[in-house]
Amino acid sequence: MAQTRFVGDALTIGEVAERSGVATSALRFYEDQGLIAAERTDAGHRRYPRTVLRLVAFIVFAQKVGLSLEEIREQLSKLPRNRAPDRADWGRLTGSWTKRIEERIAELERMKSTLSECIGCGCLSLDRCQLANPGDRAARRGAGPRYWIHSPGKSSKA
Repeated sequence: MAQTRFVGDALTIGEVAERSGVATSALRFYEDQGLIAAERTDAGHRRYPRTVLRLVAFIVFAQKVGLSLEEIREQLSKLPRNRAPDRADWGRLTGSWTKRIEERIAELERMKSTLSECIGCGCLSLDRCQLANPGDRAARRGAGPRYWIHSPGKSSKA
């Protein structure tokens, strides 16, 4: 996301990394991807506006929610370019995530509840696998742990 020129309170890449908890290499990557922007000093050092901390937090959170970099870029493009985004701007941006977050929570809960059960991966190493996945019938549904990878509303067993 392109930023307008900023004055004072500029942060170095190390300061942004320290405050955000994101590695400098990731910050450079985000900049290369056009997700954040820095100005350069005469010596070529990056200087970020303090508002970049919110952008970086947004990027990290969006990735945890499951958004791709392209989706994040698209979302960031909706923010105002002439001022720091305010609460209403962020609310509009993240308001549509509720369903996605709820789906992710449900997926994690499902995984948590079956960690010691047969997950349909084909290992057949647990005594439960012989009952839940005899002869690895879950393989007919595709690769991977099929009982973890299923559509909501469908039976979790093949």
